[in-house]
Amino acid sequence: MINADDVFRVFEEQRGKAIVTTSGVAGRKWPQTSKNPERDVSMGSAMGMTTSAAFGLALGLPDEKIVLFDSEGALLMNLGVLASIAGKQPKNFVHFLLDNEVYATTGGQPVPNNANIDYAGMAKAIGYASTHHFDNLEDLTNEIAAIMKEEGPVFVSIKIVPEVENAPMALRDNTPSRPRPETIKTLRAELGITS
Repeated sequence: MINADDVFRVFEEQRGKAIVTTSGVAGRKWPQTSKNPERDVSMGSAMGMTTSAAFGLALGLPDEKIVLFDSEGALLMNLGVLASIAGKQPKNFVHFLLDNEVYATTGGQPVPNNANIDYAGMAKAIGYASTHHFDNLEDLTNEIAAIMKEEGPVFVSIKIVPEVENAPMALRDNTPSRPRPETIKTLRAELGITS
């Protein structure tokens, strides 16, 4: 298993000008690594819908690389979106899945069948153009540059170390994220979209 911080650090070196969005507990750490926040899109508490939103960005912005750092708990809430992505074949979409095998936000309950689900195999069978699976940092580091150059949709499953939140919601030290409307306004300005 890999620490999410290391995944983000390795990715940021190969990011280029990709537009990035995240979900899950691990995804909240992305803003501390990102060197281009104008191209980060916060989806806030959109568990189960972040995949669809990122897919929509890929379809709406075909000349931009769109990267999603998804969580397996969120993806399982809307698994049918994989068929939609595969059906439309967005060439600019890279779908990372950070799989910690638990629902980290709600106290670390195991995701059903957590050790046996082959998410990359599922994405391949459903029609993603390219799929990968990593459970150690060295392999990910060696392959990330080539993955970012592949034609999408690309699916990359990564086993990460769980970082479980057990404190009640009101007592958590949540890193504030920019509100969704602000991130969209900033991205539109960055891309020169005026209407």
